[in-house]
Amino acid sequence: MLLQVKNLSCGYGSLEVVHGISLHVCAGEIIGLLGGNGAGKSSLLKSLVGLLPPWGGEILVDGRSVAGQPAWRSLSHSIVLVPEGRQLFADMTVRENLLLGGYHNPDRTRMADEMCHRFPRLRERVGQLAGTLSGGEQQMLAIARALMGRPKLLLLDEPSMGLAPLMVKEVFAEIRKMKDLGITVMLVEQNVSATLDVADRAYVMETGEIILEGQPAELRYNPEIKRAYLGKGYKEVWE
Repeated sequence: MLLQVKNLSCGYGSLEVVHGISLHVCAGEIIGLLGGNGAGKSSLLKSLVGLLPPWGGEILVDGRSVAGQPAWRSLSHSIVLVPEGRQLFADMTVRENLLLGGYHNPDRTRMADEMCHRFPRLRERVGQLAGTLSGGEQQMLAIARALMGRPKLLLLDEPSMGLAPLMVKEVFAEIRKMKDLGITVMLVEQNVSATLDVADRAYVMETGEIILEGQPAELRYNPEIKRAYLGKGYKEVWE
């Protein structure tokens, strides 16, 4: 088992936002993490990579405890986060962003060329400043930069946010290809339908707790998800 989370809690200041959750991720899986705004999904991802220290519980990667370790150590455990909003270096070129993503990788120059080959849009803009790219191109660059770290586990936080429908399809097509690369993915998303199309399993969070888990076919039309997490506008992201 690649990742085990046991009774994990974390928060900000005196406010606990993740309340003793447990989950697991096996190597090669794509795991969806669903839930409305404020459910604690992003906080969970931050805790997994050390950006938000856990208040309690365990985080095990390949059976080794990593809870409470600093964020820079997550690379040594082959965990890479693509954060919400992409967080690129806007005043650096596409290639410079890629090389920075693989700064610890002695083969980073060759890998940057591979990323440009894999993402043709990036190849066309390799010398362009990241801040001048479209939203979809920036998301592709954020994913490619993360892949430069050779992750075993890739954490994606809202990769479709703010993207046009065509770009959403391209991003999810790339996520689907992760399996061919042997990369395990945990995907936080508001787009329920697209997530369940690519996921092997999914967890559903509400107010800091996991309340449902299962196969996509079991969850896709679950009325509890629609009622509790997607609200009145669920059809926009569900059907």
